[in-house]
Amino acid sequence: MRLTALDEVSERLGLKRGQGVAEARAMFPNLDLHDEDEAADRTLLEAIADWCDRYTPLVSVDGRDGIFLDITGCAHLLGGEEALLKDVLGRLQQMGFDAKGAISSSPGLSWAACRFGSGGVISDDCGRSNLAPLPVAALRLPEAMVSGLQKLGLKRIGDLLHLPRAPLARRFGTLLLLRLDQALGANEEAISPRRPVAALSVERRLAEPFQDEEQILRLTGQIAGSLKPGLEARGAGGRVFELVLFRVDGKVFRLKAGTSQPLRDPGRIAKLFSERLTAVQDGFDAGYGFELLRLNVLQHETLKSVQDDFGRRQQDEVLLADFIDRVSARFGTDCLLSASLKQSHMPERAEVFIPAIAGQAKTGDVKGDRVLRQVMLRPLRLFRYPEPMEAFAATVPDGPPQRFRWRKVIHEVIRAEGPERISAEWWLDEPEEDERDYFRLESELGRRLWVFRKGRYNGAKQAPVWRVHGIFA
Repeated sequence: MRLTALDEVSERLGLKRGQGVAEARAMFPNLDLHDEDEAADRTLLEAIADWCDRYTPLVSVDGRDGIFLDITGCAHLLGGEEALLKDVLGRLQQMGFDAKGAISSSPGLSWAACRFGSGGVISDDCGRSNLAPLPVAALRLPEAMVSGLQKLGLKRIGDLLHLPRAPLARRFGTLLLLRLDQALGANEEAISPRRPVAALSVERRLAEPFQDEEQILRLTGQIAGSLKPGLEARGAGGRVFELVLFRVDGKVFRLKAGTSQPLRDPGRIAKLFSERLTAVQDGFDAGYGFELLRLNVLQHETLKSVQDDFGRRQQDEVLLADFIDRVSARFGTDCLLSASLKQSHMPERAEVFIPAIAGQAKTGDVKGDRVLRQVMLRPLRLFRYPEPMEAFAATVPDGPPQRFRWRKVIHEVIRAEGPERISAEWWLDEPEEDERDYFRLESELGRRLWVFRKGRYNGAKQAPVWRVHGIFA
């Protein structure tokens, strides 16, 4: 058992990370120890990273106890880099965290100044002078490489700055030079954000925190109006929206809502989140209120402008899309399903049910119209499992039956169409799937059935099998 984290008092006493617990207790018998909970620590770090989204959308978790923020173009919103860093550290201190931060032109330099230096804002002119007195471990090198450098007397980064690069590369590899260049800003290092960056985003900072849900929805409608010009400039509408609420104590709530069609109407966007707030009522706690509200467009699509007609068709389409969006926002995307055509010859595999909010299938092209006409020849109700039937007086070899028994009732056939031969896709390895001959039958009782025969009469070792697969309207 070893020490994995220390407070300030333990560090002043001379204890170090990685030190054995037995040795530490021998030095200080009254040492207060707690078991490490990696999952809880990771959850806490992720929560702090969520809170940091108020400053920039480019937030990345670094290791077990660090966070990177790419504040390019964001510092002026809070009065400059000094004011931004002061605000971040001050708020974290109010929440009970002892944090250290640094702002520089490269992530490597900021990392080194935070963990081995005094932090603060480092100008471009002072980068080399700030790195020189720091230990070589500040370059984010493996422990074995750090030990090898120290054995050669290269204990500080300043000892490496004036050495020839070729011998260092031959002795320690290219990683040493890469980390050195990254810290100096000579080699750019990108920060991979932990969340996808929104295509469009608007926010509202409030002088006083608010708790009322009606006020949340009202503000959502207002800032959604600010999204409209940006969407219009792109000729697009939002498909997935995200409402982010920052509570004064650091808790962050994220609510997502999707739409069945591209949307840019502020009123309809606000209604979506009205349903979402209703759905998450039990897990939504305003606490002491929210101080920042942000609305993101995570996904958008081209919105085609269509001229309204004199009828109700356009209005009916809007009402249907609004109904789908609001119901899906409250009860989940799987509550409403719609059938979508699938590339398969077998009837039971020719369609699949998808969430209605995913959008309507495009059937306006020639291929879609041809498939649609084919579907019209299919029964309105298709059985999940074809039901057995007994056929009598079938015309040999490929004709329909004249009479059949289905569900213990004898039916006389007065009309028949077929056969329509359907077989499995040739590229699928399904040798047990035989060809089927489908017939459309109408009985004297008015029943219109879709039946198929598997197998043939001529030369077959066993009699064909008949099944009822569907019922026409």
